Amino acid sequence: MKIEESNKQLITNFMEDFSTGNVEKILSYMTDSAKWWVAGTIEGISGEKDMKDFREMLTGLSQLTKAGAIRLTPHAWTAEGNRVAVETESYSELKNGRVYNNFYHFVFEIRDGKIQKVKEFLDTEHTRAIFQ
Repeated sequence: MKIEESNKQLITNFMEDFSTGNVEKILSYMTDSAKWWVAGTIEGISGEKDMKDFREMLTGLSQLTKAGAIRLTPHAWTAEGNRVAVETESYSELKNGRVYNNFYHFVFEIRDGKIQKVKEFLDTEHTRAIFQ
């Protein structure tokens, strides 16, 4: 299997497990030194997170949603070497009655079969309106 196909499969599996809300399983895809960056200026969400901060964010999100997770559905892929870019749609019903349905462009960097770095671009105004 080519590296690009292997990396796309890793991200497919990651998104499937992300959609379950199982924080430990989600983090198992990441290196210990991984960084997750989110675009924008949304307090508590935007900026760069190490794995401790990312764990806290995931745990907080799971407590806000009815299903305990945000479902991620990939739509379009580009993979080259150790980088995978994917256009993705999210969906979750929140306990407060709001519906979170956003669109993303993720860029994943893979190292030794694990996610080392993520850049998450999204509609920050929709996120702010639903979560704050």
